[in-house]
Amino acid sequence: MNAERLTELEKLDAGHEFCVLDPEVDARKKCAAAQCARLRALDPNDYEGHYAIVKELFGSVGEVANVLPGFNCDNGKNIHVGEDFLANYNVTILDIAPVSIGDFCMIGPNTLITSVGHPLSPAGRRRKLATGESVTIGDDVWIGGNCTILPGVTIGSNVVVAAGAVVAKDVPDNCVVAGVPARIVKELENDVE
Repeated sequence: MNAERLTELEKLDAGHEFCVLDPEVDARKKCAAAQCARLRALDPNDYEGHYAIVKELFGSVGEVANVLPGFNCDNGKNIHVGEDFLANYNVTILDIAPVSIGDFCMIGPNTLITSVGHPLSPAGRRRKLATGESVTIGDDVWIGGNCTILPGVTIGSNVVVAAGAVVAKDVPDNCVVAGVPARIVKELENDVE
């Protein structure tokens, strides 16, 4: 399909460069922001109410999902989480492209998972262009507080991302990564297989 004939929203969904200021693109983001505001407005003790909004907001979700106050996203429908999911306080998932998270995953407070990037070219940035690259996170992953997971990254299963790490490249199974940029600092045994 010729990208020049697509709307900006069609370009976004097809994985092409798109303009973030397009009204349809902006409407999708505002809809997600409104649902996140509904989530934040609920009583923190109302697990059923929180789960109902998360189930409506996300593309798919397991039977247990705790999303604590301060959560934000760009779309919501591009977020897919497995069983027993926890997003601690102030987690942001910029899901312009799909973000898939496996079973038994925990995300620490103030963490950013982003699937959106912008051009290196100042002319492209002035035109408010963006691109999306999927993020995939395996099972049994613990992402510590204040981490950043960048577009296009795949994190394997049984991984610990140490607090403050910036994950810019793929991470294999069964390890601890730390630092900026994140690198493997320890191998882990998988004791649940």
